Amino acid sequence: MLKKIKRILIANRGEIAVRAIRSIKELGGESIAVYSEGDKDCIHKDLADISVCIGPANATKSYLNIPALLSAIDLTHADAVYPGYGFLAENPTFAAICERSNIKFIGPSSETIKLTGDKAQAREAAKKAGVPIIPGSPPVEELKEALEISSEIGYPVLIKAAAGGGGRGMRVAHNEQELARLLPLAQREAESSFGDRRVYIEKFIENPKHIEIQILADEFGNVIHLGERECSVQRRHQKLIEESPSPFIDEKIRREMGEAAVKFAKAVNFTGAGTVEFIVDKNKNFYFIEMNGRIQVEHPVTEMVTGVDIVSWQLKIADGQKLTIKQEEIKPNGHAIEFRINAEDPISFVPQPGKIEKLYLPGGYGVRVDTHIYQGYTIPPYYDSLMAKLIVWGKTREEAIERGKRALKEFIIEGLKTTIPFHLKMLEHPEFIKGTYTTSLVDKEFLGIKV
Repeated sequence: MLKKIKRILIANRGEIAVRAIRSIKELGGESIAVYSEGDKDCIHKDLADISVCIGPANATKSYLNIPALLSAIDLTHADAVYPGYGFLAENPTFAAICERSNIKFIGPSSETIKLTGDKAQAREAAKKAGVPIIPGSPPVEELKEALEISSEIGYPVLIKAAAGGGGRGMRVAHNEQELARLLPLAQREAESSFGDRRVYIEKFIENPKHIEIQILADEFGNVIHLGERECSVQRRHQKLIEESPSPFIDEKIRREMGEAAVKFAKAVNFTGAGTVEFIVDKNKNFYFIEMNGRIQVEHPVTEMVTGVDIVSWQLKIADGQKLTIKQEEIKPNGHAIEFRINAEDPISFVPQPGKIEKLYLPGGYGVRVDTHIYQGYTIPPYYDSLMAKLIVWGKTREEAIERGKRALKEFIIEGLKTTIPFHLKMLEHPEFIKGTYTTSLVDKEFLGIKV
């Protein structure tokens, strides 16, 4: 149960807000929802103990509006803020204001967020901690400097936004001509997306695996990992399917990656629930990409195989409680797969907002659905297109795949297009079945993008 923080404002919306409300209530806390005018029909505001409208549908005037959120905190006498993912979850300014105002930000310190949120600084921290990093550079400004560094590293190279994420401000250059053309594009996109035009150059690992390690760390120096998630089914750097454990890595690499993730988390004084992300090449060499100091969309697959309630632990750690789980107690059981059910065309992945005319959620043994949608709800056009997360568990990967097929076919959403047909097609793909798929599979074979 919570002892120090009781009134928790959830600075988010949709399914993650619903998830937080449930854990807060189970731990004896009081949940406070905020919502925009565009979310007046969103269920999270009805499930919370208190709800406050914080502005227009436009996220910059509501969920990203720090003064509006601070007013809601003051109005409701909240003593903590749960940021979820996206929006202000990794905004060091918001976290610092909460710290100065004696409001508990449920996540790492503002200093840690600032360090891990800057990809260039995070790379240096990983390097100092002895965590493998991809050959790369500090931030570059001029083309001449970028050309010199790329020549030394060797093409192809990846241009990445220093303050970025989600694939924005990222370009692959295969030669000097492409670098000259793409560098200013990446800089402009980085500036428009993050308010920071800095980019750095990194060796491009072709057709890698994207594997991440879940971390829990308390305020007393105790840090553990909960194993890995395989996140290589992506389109344009956006994840679509995640599973745990990875069908690609072996026990030796699994142990080494877990140890490296814990080492990095300790090096940056991390507290809370976070994820250390790696890419893994065909020879199973792994390299640090970044750390996300927040809950991940795909956290349920880890919960399903470990039995650890990650969101509840986020809350308890913020409450000043010690981790009572030891690393040797983490023994993953079975296999879990998560499917992101997005309001998108299953072929082009173009968002398809609209009204849900008919809805039936799958169930049965080993099936979990995290969602905020209901029949008659209209998916607004203003935010992320994620409608639900379908998570299935099986004793084996084969069993989880079959259960996934059954649950996806049972998942009925009428009135708009969804990614369900894509997921069913992916479960039949030979590379997915074998577990050999890489981050390029969807772009190459489903979208026809040259990678």
